[in-house]
Amino acid sequence: MTDEQNKENLVPEESEVQQEVKQTEQDQKVSEETLPTKKFEESKRSHASEGPATSELMEKVISINRITKVTKGGKKLSFSALVVVGDAKGNVGYSLSKASEVANAIRKAMIIAKRNMISVPLKGTTIPHEIIGKCGGSNVLLKPASEGTGVIASGPVRAVCDGAGIHNILTKCHRSNNPINVVKAAFDGLSRLKSAQKS
Repeated sequence: MTDEQNKENLVPEESEVQQEVKQTEQDQKVSEETLPTKKFEESKRSHASEGPATSELMEKVISINRITKVTKGGKKLSFSALVVVGDAKGNVGYSLSKASEVANAIRKAMIIAKRNMISVPLKGTTIPHEIIGKCGGSNVLLKPASEGTGVIASGPVRAVCDGAGIHNILTKCHRSNNPINVVKAAFDGLSRLKSAQKS
């Protein structure tokens, strides 16, 4: 009788353990099935929120310079990056930023350039009227052109025109060809443009 009683007592214990194991396995399966979908949905949402803002903007690095500062302890190296950012729809910005590494300087310049964008009035695919931009020793002549002319410009001015979405323009750099002053002069001219209705 004692053996039969022991068997009867053991059977329910085993069945309870098996049920608990089955429940834990089912819970694990459900969690494994739901977790990837949640992660996938979260990644889709994050890409959807970040994707369009970054993909629409055109980013161009015009020049990178190495800067050496001589101090009491020795020479300190840093880098400066000149970057132009635009959406090719009339909004364009630039920035000259410095950092201890090239990648950090470029990243910093892009953030500041996106923050300081200006709107350029366009007349079709060109500018409304002729203008001369000035900065330091650089003068940049910006002249409207007919359809099919293209962007007749040097490297820095071409980057600014591409960022602003200007496809037909004639430009000429006078005096200094320093890329920093040339970009600033081009922005000076574009910022003083009047729209086609006002002109």
